[in-house]
Amino acid sequence: MAKNRRWVIKAGSKMVCDGGPLLMRAWMLQVAQLKKKYNIDVIWVTSGAIAWAVARTNFKATKRTLPQKQALSAIGQPLVMDQYVLALQSANLLGSQVLLTAGDMKDPVRRKNLQNTLSELVKMKVIPILNENDAVATEEIKFGDNDSLAAKVAVMMKAERVVLMTDVEGLFDSDPNKNPDATLVRYRPKVGKAEFALADRKSISKVGTGGMYSKLLAAETAGKNKIITHLVKGDIPNNLLHIAQGTSIGTQFGGRDALAK
Repeated sequence: MAKNRRWVIKAGSKMVCDGGPLLMRAWMLQVAQLKKKYNIDVIWVTSGAIAWAVARTNFKATKRTLPQKQALSAIGQPLVMDQYVLALQSANLLGSQVLLTAGDMKDPVRRKNLQNTLSELVKMKVIPILNENDAVATEEIKFGDNDSLAAKVAVMMKAERVVLMTDVEGLFDSDPNKNPDATLVRYRPKVGKAEFALADRKSISKVGTGGMYSKLLAAETAGKNKIITHLVKGDIPNNLLHIAQGTSIGTQFGGRDALAK
């Protein structure tokens, strides 16, 4: 069997909330196939705790205090994990919950402990499901968004790829909401000024904290460590398997251009 490979896959809030249990099940069925067919171990990063809590509690205030955000996260995290557990069971997989703050990766002792824990979980064939611990995180100890978390975990765990699943197909050469002729950027060898110029720094998801700019920052971090990044629409059928097969899907940064094969 080929040498073990490792991917970090991040699911955005909108995909988790809108896709719900059926999409989560489809993802986990693919995770099982990634291991079986390609010997790819997956570390999963999820968003959606606060958004899920808002939906369940009818908490509609758009301006939230830090304690309110932390409380919503505490409500939503087990709700999200309940859905992942069911999805994992449908694929005959076992998962684990790992909640982090940026301080866990900045402190060398805690970072090493985290690295050891994730390595052991993967060795046990358990899928680590990571999220930022928003219930205790403050601005000083936040990653900022889960795109950043995914990239940093990928670097720490020496992953081969980062897959950021979002509600858009990838990076476009102009805003597709304003320009019907906008073209999807299929491949770039790295993230540079030209790519950042295509993303609106202020644009974020209505239910998440990230946006295209944060994904490019994550891809830049990964690329500096020779890790390939894919930006893909989360609900495209078999999107993860397409990547494993070398099919061009979404936007790829780094590695070999699939279209040039």
